[in-house]
Amino acid sequence: MSDMNISHRPNVVVIGGGPAGLMAAEVLSTAGIQVDIYDAMPSFGRKFLLAGIGGLNITHSEDYAKFCTRYANRQNNLQNALDQFTPDMLRAWVHKLGVETFVGTSGRVFPKEMKAAPLLRAWLHRLRAKGVRLHARSKWTGWNTEGALTLSNPQGEIVLSPDATVLALGGASWPKLGSDGAWVPWLTSKGVQIAPLESANCGFEVQWSDEFREQFSGSPLKSVALTFVDQAGNRLRRPGEMVIGQHGVEGSLIYAFSREIRQVLNMAGSATFTLDLLPDRSLERVRVEVSGKSRTTQSWSVYLKNKLGIKGIKMALLREVLTAEQLTDEAALTTALKALPITVTATRPIEEAISTAGGVCFEGLDKNLMVSNLPGTFIAGEMLDWEAPTGGYLLNACFATGMAAGQGALDWLKNVRA
Repeated sequence: MSDMNISHRPNVVVIGGGPAGLMAAEVLSTAGIQVDIYDAMPSFGRKFLLAGIGGLNITHSEDYAKFCTRYANRQNNLQNALDQFTPDMLRAWVHKLGVETFVGTSGRVFPKEMKAAPLLRAWLHRLRAKGVRLHARSKWTGWNTEGALTLSNPQGEIVLSPDATVLALGGASWPKLGSDGAWVPWLTSKGVQIAPLESANCGFEVQWSDEFREQFSGSPLKSVALTFVDQAGNRLRRPGEMVIGQHGVEGSLIYAFSREIRQVLNMAGSATFTLDLLPDRSLERVRVEVSGKSRTTQSWSVYLKNKLGIKGIKMALLREVLTAEQLTDEAALTTALKALPITVTATRPIEEAISTAGGVCFEGLDKNLMVSNLPGTFIAGEMLDWEAPTGGYLLNACFATGMAAGQGALDWLKNVRA
């Protein structure tokens, strides 16, 4: 039991069994609160497990001040939560669960086994030991006319009136794993301000030719640098790799710019970035090497392959974007090799996105993530209006806001029952 000055052990309901909800439950149960977690899926942490299939990015090891800037215009809103659960604190917490971590060459932090399952198993075991009750296949359906929570499970309807509630249902990406955004109208009906949910860390549509799509869909485009001018006129550049998709472009380099590209798309209806296909060579060096073609009898494709290493997907991309005349014009080709324009026309559907932007606006919450006009109801994780790139930033903020919401609920219970 906690040292709370109350006459009975309070009960808190957590809706959502992902990292944010589980962290809120941990904070509350550690303080002696009876916690019940409800999740619509047959088991907990489904999206968390999916994120770990290719190697779970728990957090990032870069300088903490720089780390915090990854949350862009929502850094100030998240700063308090991040300070309570910094990347170093998160790693220490993972270690206490018996899971070792390491820093990859990219600076990303991974579990030693590169999987989410061992961490999740150990965490759920610890929560159960603290008395947390887990209820799977229990989908939240809003509130009834008396203001009680309503849920449905295979046995029928559940009606709950807990002392406090933490909502951590995720955004709307990967609905088959439980994050379907169904909560939006229920909160909106309560007067909660919600920014529209949009695709984040997502692919973008490009009007590829049928021939290019059929030959290169799913192919990685490596050793390039992407440059984009954002809505404010800032010129952003980043090296990396991406993937040519069936409907456009995707992959880590694209995800890193998804927020900025989406903003321009929303404003202008299309957005154009440029690709440097030879990021290790200067423009002047490329110009000299391209001009050397006039001294050979080789075809352009053979010359570019032998002299500049432009072949395969890079050569095909040049042919896809440039006209036949531009491909043999030294000035146009030089420009294209260092700044090939790619125009995107739409984001891919939110169901395909890694995460979502939008959600419950911070302006309608107090400093403890409680909904101002729903006392005792707290919001955590991707339900909140923030976004971040992949690389550990998403998970760290989900953990941190879960902790903040749990602590907020605990403080609120102490105050209202003092």
